[in-house]
Amino acid sequence: MVDRSWRGIGRVSRDVVRLIVGKSAYLLLLLIFISLLSFAAIKLAPNAMSGGGELNPAMTPEALAHMRQVYGLNRPLVEQYLAWISSLAQLDFGVSYVSGRPVSEEIFDRIGITLLLNGISMALIFVIALKLGISSALKHDRTYDRLVVNLSLASFAMPGFYLALLLLLLFSLWLPLFPSGGIASFGAPEEGVGRWVDLLWHLALPVIVLTFTGFGSLLLYVRALTLEILKSDYIFFARARGLSEAMIKRYYILPNLMPSLITMMGLSFPGLFGGSVILEAIFSIEGMGQLFYQSTLSRDYPVILGIVMIGALMTLVGNMAADLLLLKLNPYARKS
Repeated sequence: MVDRSWRGIGRVSRDVVRLIVGKSAYLLLLLIFISLLSFAAIKLAPNAMSGGGELNPAMTPEALAHMRQVYGLNRPLVEQYLAWISSLAQLDFGVSYVSGRPVSEEIFDRIGITLLLNGISMALIFVIALKLGISSALKHDRTYDRLVVNLSLASFAMPGFYLALLLLLLFSLWLPLFPSGGIASFGAPEEGVGRWVDLLWHLALPVIVLTFTGFGSLLLYVRALTLEILKSDYIFFARARGLSEAMIKRYYILPNLMPSLITMMGLSFPGLFGGSVILEAIFSIEGMGQLFYQSTLSRDYPVILGIVMIGALMTLVGNMAADLLLLKLNPYARKS
């Protein structure tokens, strides 16, 4: 006699394998399509065929021709694309036009601070949105609910650059409590606890800006979902049984919110790597956002393409991870 529980485990395993294989093939096709569009868009930009060298008045025609030859810009576009996509498969993003360094080194030198800044902000955004969204829905149409909704609307409408300038004016000039920019003080320890304390002190204002301008829309989303959950019959019976509000949150509201929150986390995943172009420029943070901004101004196309492809990869990987987590939460959900 065959144990039916083993059949269930085998079915779930097949679903997981099928999902991973299907999503991986889909991810690869999308990456190729995105790379083709990105490469075409860059090549259609002004001066792209010369690497922006024509903008430099000191560049002679001979030097410009040599530059085209060195970077392969004198070859047909199809050959350039195939060479670039072949290098991408080997995690080689090319060489920066500006610094002459490999693009991978330029990116990896800056990705750490961007991960830290956006990781802290994203964690705070989800915690605040989840906490305030659920509590606001449980106190629907009360004063607390109205205050939370107004706060979320202010967060949603507040421009990040404007809030950053206000905080710099208040807490860096008038009340010099925080540094105005950078990620390290002069004479700060280069390692140990002192280095991390100084780093977090410099990141305090950017984290506040990213958190405040980021939680508004998610808070309203969580509140709306919670209001729908509270209309369910099982919530009515749970309250009729005399369950406390804490137990209703833990056993009824949070499990039903998890699928939607996991999907939102998957969509937010690329923000960890992309950085904030405007904020990193305002606070002089040498992260991915500032690198993208500087590369755009200097027409450093290999760096731009590298950052775009990393962002696309992270978006697709985030969606795939969200699907796997959703299957883990509900093993019997069939994935096509």
